[in-house]
Amino acid sequence: MEHKRFHQISSVVMALLVLISTLSISVEKHYCGEHLVDVAIFTEAENCGMEVSDNESKAANHDVLGSKKICCTDVVDLIEGQDELSLDQSKELSPDQKVFILSFAAKFSGFNILEPQKHPPFEHYSTPIYVRDIQVLNQVFLI
Repeated sequence: MEHKRFHQISSVVMALLVLISTLSISVEKHYCGEHLVDVAIFTEAENCGMEVSDNESKAANHDVLGSKKICCTDVVDLIEGQDELSLDQSKELSPDQKVFILSFAAKFSGFNILEPQKHPPFEHYSTPIYVRDIQVLNQVFLI
């Protein structure tokens, strides 16, 4: 029973690990001046209403020297997930690493490779009744 529960939990953890490693997240921040107005994940951040349209910015948003006055900025942080999930053939495990992984998995799964079972599963069954030698009767011999 513990073996099945361990297998189910490890399967769910591995599936979540693959899902999280391939997930890409975009975090969008809207600043008005130096003040953070809104932060949004997966969507666009709401603006503060102080932004100027392109026509107004061309006509009225120039100071005496002719440079633009910009008060609002949008910052987008993109956290990219893993894109390729296949293993590279050059990343082969050494024999020592294979033995370590096998023994680690065997120890925690309840399966012991080195010791024989104390009670084999066929212990309570009797041997079949030997009536005739069927191979001799059919003259079938292993060579």
